[in-house]
Amino acid sequence: MAQLYFYFSSMNAGKSTHLLQSSYNYQERGLATAIYTAKIDDRFAKGKVASRLGIDADAFLFNDETNLFKDVEQKNQAEKLACLLIDEAQFLSTEQVKQLTDIVDLLHIPVLAYGIRTDFLGQTFSGSAALLAWADKLVELKTICHCGRKANFVIRQDANGKAMQGGEQVEVGGNERYEPLCRAHFKQLVRLEV
Repeated sequence: MAQLYFYFSSMNAGKSTHLLQSSYNYQERGLATAIYTAKIDDRFAKGKVASRLGIDADAFLFNDETNLFKDVEQKNQAEKLACLLIDEAQFLSTEQVKQLTDIVDLLHIPVLAYGIRTDFLGQTFSGSAALLAWADKLVELKTICHCGRKANFVIRQDANGKAMQGGEQVEVGGNERYEPLCRAHFKQLVRLEV
């Protein structure tokens, strides 16, 4: 039975590596997959999901206008899909997450969505919030803070390496801009407004 999975973590926990391995496992058995990633994430190359380990795969791009259900339905008619994989799932809209549930429930295709739960100020991304609410299975992928504890937050650093206290929620970047931290170290660096 197909299900919607949400694999979440802070940055640098191996989400893309896990996604690429999952897709490879299907393909190794002769089963077709479709990989999607956010159009705004151009750190590596447009239309690619890449891991820091140096592996990558071609991907379809989504943005706010993409109707994932219609897109996947057409791809499934052309070639039966065994699995749909979504990288950067935090950038999905709530409506797109509901489309993922339709892909599972109506097309019977499992969906594996990978994303960050919270932004650099500890606020939940809308795509992640919808996935936390609608996914059949929630799987936390873990990474560690510099102190050795589980990192479940991330800070965005300015040009001087200081934790930013504000700004747009979405700003694409990698290790040069973001650092995963445990809650205690995150709270030391970011002023939380309650």
